[in-house]
Amino acid sequence: MGQLMAVEICAGAGGQALGLEQAGFRHAAAIELDADACETLRRNRGDEWKIVEDDVANIDGHAYACVDLLAGGVPCPPFSIAGKQLGRGDDRDLFPQALRLVAESRPRAVLLENVKGLSTHRFDGYRAQVLDSLGQLGYRAWWNLVSASDHGVPQLRPRFLLVAIAIPWAYAFQWPGPLEVRPATVGETLADLMASRGWPGAAAWAARADGIAPTIVGGSKKHGGPDLGPTRARLAWRELGVDGLGIADHPPGPDHPHGLAPKLTVRMVARLQGFPDSWQFAGRKTAAYRQVGNAFPPPVARAVGTAIAAALSR
Repeated sequence: MGQLMAVEICAGAGGQALGLEQAGFRHAAAIELDADACETLRRNRGDEWKIVEDDVANIDGHAYACVDLLAGGVPCPPFSIAGKQLGRGDDRDLFPQALRLVAESRPRAVLLENVKGLSTHRFDGYRAQVLDSLGQLGYRAWWNLVSASDHGVPQLRPRFLLVAIAIPWAYAFQWPGPLEVRPATVGETLADLMASRGWPGAAAWAARADGIAPTIVGGSKKHGGPDLGPTRARLAWRELGVDGLGIADHPPGPDHPHGLAPKLTVRMVARLQGFPDSWQFAGRKTAAYRQVGNAFPPPVARAVGTAIAAALSR
């Protein structure tokens, strides 16, 4: 069997695509509408992935017939607890487009991720409808709530995942279990970056930041700026010694005021999401942070992608 091929929709900054690449998938296309995110994809994988800057509604799934995996992080506003939870009544709901692409391209497997809000009783009927649609197309499908911290990411970040696999291979699929080792703390993860400009308080800060991060929130172009989330999240960051009201341009230096909690940089947040430091983000600070905050952590995508690849290879 040759290399497994994937198509990614709503690819964003490439977190899921990167994790799937690490799991052994080669990308026939990475499709994304946002111009800054597309530039991020080009900077990092422009020579290896076909980057398609377009609306998913304009994509013809027949052009990707017989790929092994259709994956994507469909927009979360229709199901987010922070939003109005309109579900199928929200025109930003791209599950119907994803199902259309599944019907047209007939991949052997599907992986779609969304926010925890989709797992609530409010959307029981919606989830059942999605499973029924996939069943009619010849797939077995499962929903599962997965925490990033179970897969080595120093952040809670529960995500609601849908995996669907065509019948001949579906019986071999098993969800990946949590790692036996705990994730690194925020302090352990960011100690070197906090100390990179000579801040004398870096070691003490790292010792204090001895837990994992709350869920990082990227926000949208209409709502949410470059900060670490709503009030509750900022309080949790404060317990870790982080000022969550804003994102810094640089790590703290020798002149950082004593006793003042530092802010995180985009690079620090990217590392907490599981991106390698070599991954470059395009756009100004707010646009770059939004890409990072909305990303699917690569280590989680790698774990689930490895489980899908194992099923497809049997």
